[in-house]
Amino acid sequence: MLEVTNLSIHFTRYTRGLYRTLLTPVVDLDLWVQAGEIVAVVGSSGSGKSLLAHAILGILPVNAKVEGEIRFKGQLLTPQRQAKARGREIALIPQSVSFLDPLMRIGAQVRRAAHLSGKNQHSAATQRAIFERYQLPLEAENLYPFQLSGGMARRALVSTAVVGEAELLLADEPTPGLHPEVVQETLRHLRELANEGRGVVLITHDIQAALQVADQIAVFYAGTTVEIAPTTAFSGRGEGLLHPYTQALWRSLPQNEFEPLPGMQPSPHDLPSGCLFAPRCPIATPACQAERPAMRTLAQNQVRCIHAQR
Repeated sequence: MLEVTNLSIHFTRYTRGLYRTLLTPVVDLDLWVQAGEIVAVVGSSGSGKSLLAHAILGILPVNAKVEGEIRFKGQLLTPQRQAKARGREIALIPQSVSFLDPLMRIGAQVRRAAHLSGKNQHSAATQRAIFERYQLPLEAENLYPFQLSGGMARRALVSTAVVGEAELLLADEPTPGLHPEVVQETLRHLRELANEGRGVVLITHDIQAALQVADQIAVFYAGTTVEIAPTTAFSGRGEGLLHPYTQALWRSLPQNEFEPLPGMQPSPHDLPSGCLFAPRCPIATPACQAERPAMRTLAQNQVRCIHAQR
């Protein structure tokens, strides 16, 4: 359903008057999502997770330059195709409930989303059906966002994204700061949507939450995909993980060895040559600095490391 190949995003910025700088927060990024599948995208802040979602939707700022290919259902996502698909075939569940319009009643917001998807004639009936599905009381349609509880606001936000029956959902950090019960509810909704045949990209910092519902985990580092692995590989001491960064990320979790990783993720101002992880990698060799490794398939994993092996 979604194929992202060699995606790079550059931003032109001006500092101290007319000094121009180039930032590259996304570098040669790859991702694949099948219908009926949840692919969780994990990584530290600044690794390019949200930028990926914005690039797919075509909502990056004007100073962004995009290279590589994004295909949706086999078709290249040109700006014209993105405009046609946005909100209809591809929907975004944004990070915060603050994305709800504070001046519009919840029912009207969901009906507007239904209208944008082409369901204008039955938007009221569609809105009430989606409220029933997500256990929102009918009286909530006349409430404003500030009058809802956190869980109800999250369900309302999900409703605006799924009411149009988009085939691809981009869920950008849908669970931070929520009560554990609301987190479980949100994840269950995403799994239900995937089971209906939709593709879901779940962008999150919470690996444990992702492992509950995802089919594949894509690990980002410094704006690139270092590994895509099935959720079953994230177990034990990470013997099923092939990239040194993925292994270190897994071992750093409190429930595992809680082992810190020395160093810091490189700045998009000053990316290293060759492998982006090489300056922190315990098995790096001079060959790692020669060129950026390509993604390759090993067993069930896709990994970007010349030393990875089964």
